[in-house]
Amino acid sequence: MINFLNQTKQPNTKYANNKRVFVYPLLCVIAAIFLVQCSSKDNGLPAGDPDNAGLFVPDGFEVVAVVDSLKGRARHLTVNTNGDIYVKLRFPNDEGGNAALRDTDNDGKADIIETFDDYIDRSSYGTEMRIHNGYLYFSSVTRIYRQKLTDQLVPDTELELILTDRQPPRQHDTKPIAFDNEGNLYTVYGAPSDVCQVDDRSPLSPGMFPCPILEDRAGVWKFDANKLNQFQEDGEKFATGLRSVVGMDWNHQDDNLYAVVHGRDYMHPTWPNKFTPWEGSVLPSEVFVRLKDGDDAGWPYHYYDQIKGDYFLNPEYGGDGEKQGEDVDQLTDPVVGFLGHFAPNDIMFYEGDQFPERYKNGAFIAFHGSTSSAPYPQTGYFIGFVPMENGIPTGPWEVFADGFAEQEIIKNTSDATYRPMGLAVGPDGSLYVSDSEKGKIWRIMYKGDKDEFGEAELAGMEERKRTASNIKTPVEFEDLVVKPNDEDDIYSDENVGEGGKLYNTYCSVCHQRNGLGNDRFPPLDDAEWILGDKTRLINVVLQGLRGEIFVHEKSYNNVMPKLDRLSDEEIAGILTYVRGSFGNKGSKITPEEVAKVRKTNETP
Repeated sequence: MINFLNQTKQPNTKYANNKRVFVYPLLCVIAAIFLVQCSSKDNGLPAGDPDNAGLFVPDGFEVVAVVDSLKGRARHLTVNTNGDIYVKLRFPNDEGGNAALRDTDNDGKADIIETFDDYIDRSSYGTEMRIHNGYLYFSSVTRIYRQKLTDQLVPDTELELILTDRQPPRQHDTKPIAFDNEGNLYTVYGAPSDVCQVDDRSPLSPGMFPCPILEDRAGVWKFDANKLNQFQEDGEKFATGLRSVVGMDWNHQDDNLYAVVHGRDYMHPTWPNKFTPWEGSVLPSEVFVRLKDGDDAGWPYHYYDQIKGDYFLNPEYGGDGEKQGEDVDQLTDPVVGFLGHFAPNDIMFYEGDQFPERYKNGAFIAFHGSTSSAPYPQTGYFIGFVPMENGIPTGPWEVFADGFAEQEIIKNTSDATYRPMGLAVGPDGSLYVSDSEKGKIWRIMYKGDKDEFGEAELAGMEERKRTASNIKTPVEFEDLVVKPNDEDDIYSDENVGEGGKLYNTYCSVCHQRNGLGNDRFPPLDDAEWILGDKTRLINVVLQGLRGEIFVHEKSYNNVMPKLDRLSDEEIAGILTYVRGSFGNKGSKITPEEVAKVRKTNETP
């Protein structure tokens, strides 16, 4: 063919037109074959972005960014049978708490984005978004709603209230949802405490025994998925010992409920006499568990150690890293124990057909990323995968997608550009991932040969699991990223003075060393709580703070432990440092001012 088209001899005019007639149809046939092959390979899927939208994935996969940002950012998401995407917004406002997205030209990008449903309770922990039996179910912190889906992008049907939590928003209230095959809905009542301490999150404070929180929190409850206007007492307690659960899913292959659980915080900062900084960074495990009726996952009395492979007593109840206590054999065995503080925020069993067969019935997990791994690197910020068959892992867990943080080493949570939050599968088997920081959404597609997919295609991700600082277990001392006398670190103890040293010891684990906070704890820069009323600020340190507050127009709902055991000089030093750092230009706070407030509080 090439020789025929490029011959230099002058053609015989008798046959010239015949040659053109022969060549052009042949070229058309070749082009058609090429297009059919491409169409067959891509299966009608849109092209991935040239850089895979910034992500690392196994060979053969492509990634397209559906949307770069959503105004209200994102929690969980779901995808309808026609490809429409519904997102639970992290920061609801008057325009609505949910977003609906539609791709009208099949290029993988959202062309229409609409917000809808202005409802009570705009706290930022409201999480769930699921489609079940033709209804769109979603949750705020204290309520679960549903709407009947129609052919409209934004449902024009009545907003129905399924469940109301009578208690006000508190820490670990997220209301994830799962459905079984019998018409039941499962949701979580989170523990409003870290480890059921007498003084929550306060150093050396003992745990309450028995823990009163276990009566009506720290567990999973089962409800009728179709009954309206239910309260907690209308449901049945299904499982207990669960401090914080943001992601649940029903495994239809083995017909069981599964959850990913956040372990307790601050092993070292709260108990420095019992646990080293390294142990505080890697423990306790974030566990992936199968839950059956009556199961107990151990909180608050026990934590799971993924290195030793067993449960141990929490220090609030006399533990020291070796004592296990009684009835450990009665606790729910994890399916997998992950590194501490990975923050698993969603789980999804893959039932699609697009991906290679090894992914079928396995569990994808979105690791949102740690906030309390210092002085070692913050960890998580990736999508993991557990290969499974009938609810049993068939191999070690894997890294499926990474690169969300866009940082080689994450010192402060705020360093991460994106944090993976939610997971969903589209009707064609594509995997969708949402982000809580900017509201970005990725669509991950497989374009390779499914029959040829194997270890070679996974090699790059296996290397990331072994070496990436946000995924591997850090080596004690060797992998420290926060060092007391690091002259190049502007926030090191060497460079911040006495008040800064105290801040790094008592405050930075939550508010971060750069003062910018994270999803759970508020930033300290240009905040009215910091630069406003001095008496109020001093009282926050002396008495602690709990309940919902707003900083920079964003909701935060956690616990600030009281630090009244610190001296007046130490508290004044911390607050003076905070009011003069992170871009703040507030005046000093003196020991005398602290003493005056302390005395006022002690006066009957």
